[in-house]
Amino acid sequence: MRGPLSSAALATLLLALAHAADVTYYWDIGYVTANPDGQKERQVIGVNGAWPPPQLHVTLNDTLVIEARNSLDSPTTLHAHGMYQNGTNYYDGPYMVTQCGIPPGQNMTYRIPIIQTGTYWIHAHYSAQYVDGIRAPLILHNPKEPHQYDDDIVLTMEDWYHDQASDLLQDFLSWRNPGGAEPVPNGALIGSVGGSTQKVIAFSPGKTYRLRLINMSALSMFHFSIDGHTMQVIEVDGVDTEPMTVGNVRLAAAQRTSVLVTALNSTDHNYVFHADMDTDMFDNIPAGLNYNSTGVIQYRKGADIKISDGVDWSPFSDIDLVPLDGMPALGFDVTYALDVYFNQYTDALNHGTFNNITYVMPKVPSMFTALSMGADALNPAVYGPQTNAHLVGHLQDVQLVVNNFDAGNHPFHLHGHHFQLIERGPAPYDPTYNPRPKTAPARRDTVTIPSMEYVVLRFRADNPGTWLFHCHIEWHIEGGLNMVIVEAPDVMQQRIRVPQLILDQCKAAGIPTLGNAAGREGLDLRGAPEGPYPYPLGWTRKAKGAMAGCVLSALVGFATIVWYGWSSQQSYRAVAAEEPADERFN
Repeated sequence: MRGPLSSAALATLLLALAHAADVTYYWDIGYVTANPDGQKERQVIGVNGAWPPPQLHVTLNDTLVIEARNSLDSPTTLHAHGMYQNGTNYYDGPYMVTQCGIPPGQNMTYRIPIIQTGTYWIHAHYSAQYVDGIRAPLILHNPKEPHQYDDDIVLTMEDWYHDQASDLLQDFLSWRNPGGAEPVPNGALIGSVGGSTQKVIAFSPGKTYRLRLINMSALSMFHFSIDGHTMQVIEVDGVDTEPMTVGNVRLAAAQRTSVLVTALNSTDHNYVFHADMDTDMFDNIPAGLNYNSTGVIQYRKGADIKISDGVDWSPFSDIDLVPLDGMPALGFDVTYALDVYFNQYTDALNHGTFNNITYVMPKVPSMFTALSMGADALNPAVYGPQTNAHLVGHLQDVQLVVNNFDAGNHPFHLHGHHFQLIERGPAPYDPTYNPRPKTAPARRDTVTIPSMEYVVLRFRADNPGTWLFHCHIEWHIEGGLNMVIVEAPDVMQQRIRVPQLILDQCKAAGIPTLGNAAGREGLDLRGAPEGPYPYPLGWTRKAKGAMAGCVLSALVGFATIVWYGWSSQQSYRAVAAEEPADERFN
């Protein structure tokens, strides 16, 4: 039991409360047109009649308030990527996990207490809407910033498509795409501009700059570097780190990295910075795709560009970073092995899966099932067979061992937590092996797992809620590469009170907020989504029937050909016997 606050602690608390404020943004989310790469004007999703959406800035201990209005013709949600949402699970945003969506024409107020700092972003979490442009930086400032610099610059990287996300998604999830080839972007945006327009960053000699690099892409990984300059990594995904000098930074979709760059002492030259897309992730490279995007570090307007002697293309390994707070390595009370596959399923579509289960949304959002099922909420079965729910207890130390058996690299994101990077290696992970983590392992919220490799992640279940764990390639989210971690549902029932507005919006959408995944009591899951399933190995009854039908059809076809040939020969002989012989041969 805790004793009374000391006078110093009380003074600190009162000071924090005195400086705390509501920082309010008004977002009218609607359709606008934009042509950021100069190649094609298209409909995008913007905010307040403009695109790109504005950056959001807020300070530790404040409350971020987003007054959102949905002016689209479909539901929408907002997800503050990387935010813990401790006690506010209902504001996390993933559709049919924690929210039913803001109906068209309605409003929603997100109130998010700021209890962390660093570089984040915000995006829609309904269907593939964020591909159409509803995404923006979210910067959480620290009044006691541990790193020293003169200026703070946000630099976003985005892949860009000329077609609407809904059309691309329809083509991706189609029987005509059995291999699951992802839509390849038409280009890249750096700081929301692309094509012939280059992003320019002004440097003054001798000053030190913090560059907050954010990959807001649907698919692409970016490699970032600056000719003639070195960088120091000081933050990944909101976690401050001991400085590490690097020449190149690699960011997968949804990852963020802050680097410090000290400007040179001369204004004789300007320099190129690179933000190149990793084409190994593309099924093909369309003609005209400029995947080597560049910008300009400008010391003096009009100065010549100095050509670099070469770029260090060996990026740092995030597992080598050391968190500034020195948080020690966790053990684990429970471990889950998650094997990643992509296969064609019984609906003839290519799906992503954890342990051969592809995610299908339940009829009741998982958070509401956890809150309404009483003691039954502790049974993973009530969340439905396709939700792939994994239950963890309050304050357990949780280990996730993720084996990537797919041919591609995947950036996996956990909502509601940062996790420790315990170990990487070639898949499969040996469950009898006991890794020896560093004293203070690196932490982040989105980790890239290369093809045929594994990663061991650990986190403490100190944030009761239903939290999505998924690949952050948007096409893979829609293809089912998701699962839900149900964290301490018994504690959720004690602590979480869903705002009435959210309940009303679920009712307006016809989505139940009570019961299991089927909207029923207990384990009565009649009507809950089931399947699709992997094609079974071996000869099933239907396969045998189909083969028998094929063989029978082949025999009938062969007999028909023989009969036709025989009857044609008989007809020819009959006709020949009746015709008079040619007199020339008499």
